Amino acid sequence: MDLDLNGKVYIVTGGAKGIGGAITDVLCAEGAHVVMAGHNATDLNNKLTELQAKGFIARAVEAELTRVDDCKKVVDFTWHTFHRIDGLVNNAGVNDGVGLEKGDPDRFMLSLQKNLLHYYTMAHLALTALKQSRGAIVNIGSKVSLTGQGNTSGYAAAKGAINALTREWAVELLPYEIRVNTVLPAEVWTPLYASWIQSFPDPEAKLTSITRHIPLGKRMTRPEEIAYMVAFLLSERSSHTTGQIIVVDGGYTHLDRAIDSL
Repeated sequence: MDLDLNGKVYIVTGGAKGIGGAITDVLCAEGAHVVMAGHNATDLNNKLTELQAKGFIARAVEAELTRVDDCKKVVDFTWHTFHRIDGLVNNAGVNDGVGLEKGDPDRFMLSLQKNLLHYYTMAHLALTALKQSRGAIVNIGSKVSLTGQGNTSGYAAAKGAINALTREWAVELLPYEIRVNTVLPAEVWTPLYASWIQSFPDPEAKLTSITRHIPLGKRMTRPEEIAYMVAFLLSERSSHTTGQIIVVDGGYTHLDRAIDSL
């Protein structure tokens, strides 16, 4: 299916690696122009070099998204470079392990800054341009917002709030025909996840203990499978879809654990 994204302009926060990198790849392959925003200059430059070598149109903005001025820098750069913004993908964040017992109020507030507040800031600052394009916002959440995980109060609170804001924004932005949806990943095979698996004494056994609970295919979700859903939600092919929380996880979050033995 042609998603008709050719020439459209999208901002992807955390767009240089992992799920964000896969989203950037898929959007560029569809002919879109992507502005990646993140705090790691090396990751941004490496990804930009890779994309430009393939002939894709992409830009990178180094930004600490916990700072409002840096978020503004990303939006202003995108507008002045392309004179339009067709969509925003709020993706940047980190499961930082700030729990109730193993944490404190200051670290909790910092976790919200890293995982939630820039979602609002980026959407607020991009809104004027999105009104002009009747664009779309896609937030990347987490299954933790539905299931809990333990020892990650900051991350879970942020991701739960993102679900609520998705539906709140979908209502508020109806007059402008700006669609807002969220994609929830669960167990996704990213470089960061691979590194985490390698931290166990028996990485293969640990991976098997996880994948045996993933109903569809007994395997991890691939980053590009998240990216395909994001691209669809940004496109006019999903023109009557808004306020949705969509879980892309092979059935891991919702299907009955009794099917593990199938």
